[in-house]
Amino acid sequence: MGYSAVLRIWLVLLAIPAKLLDCLGLWKPLAIRFFPYMMATFVADFCTCLHPYKKKLFSRLPDFAGPSGQLKVLELGCGTGTNFQFYPRGASIICTDVNPHFQKFLKKSKAENDHLHFERDLATPGENLSGVSDASVDVVVSTQVLCSATSVEALLKEVLRVLRPHGAFFFMDHVCADHSTWTYICQKIYEPFWKCLFAGCNLCREPWKDLEKAQFSEVKLQHMWLPYTWLPVRPHIVGYAIK
Repeated sequence: MGYSAVLRIWLVLLAIPAKLLDCLGLWKPLAIRFFPYMMATFVADFCTCLHPYKKKLFSRLPDFAGPSGQLKVLELGCGTGTNFQFYPRGASIICTDVNPHFQKFLKKSKAENDHLHFERDLATPGENLSGVSDASVDVVVSTQVLCSATSVEALLKEVLRVLRPHGAFFFMDHVCADHSTWTYICQKIYEPFWKCLFAGCNLCREPWKDLEKAQFSEVKLQHMWLPYTWLPVRPHIVGYAIK
């Protein structure tokens, strides 16, 4: 049985009791511990699907290296470290994530990607990067993070603050489908349970609107659909925005 089938069965079995536990205030402490294991196993097939899109997107990273030629990257919500393989040799990485239980998987990914220099880890959300100086990084990376941010607007303000002039924000995230489609109807039905199971992930966000309103000098954004017929996260945006 493939990961997609396992994930589908898991969603059905867990969604209703998770929602009940959430109503009682008992689900969140369990989810914080369980979520990293789920991301490292059940969602492996989904990450494989994203591989070619990430490879193409991150091929542009070297274009934004600083004057010294070394690229300094701040990754928001790095999770298990699935993006590390795409970063250019010698890049310096600052990892951020609000969930400390990812550290076990993050340590393994760091060991497997010794072509990178890992500067430090910060247990902080993208909306509060107070531990990072103004205009101090070349690139900020966010994949599957905007969907669960408390405020996309606040997150983008922090991104603009920490980016050096002409630095870039690279993003990839699932988004709300067109309101006239069946996918959108499915997203609206799934969303209350989906947010419980996937750490506050919202299915019906339209973050491209926030990106267009933010004070980037240029936004290169593409809408696409993933080849998963049953998942409510098929609609995606991918691209980068230049400060």
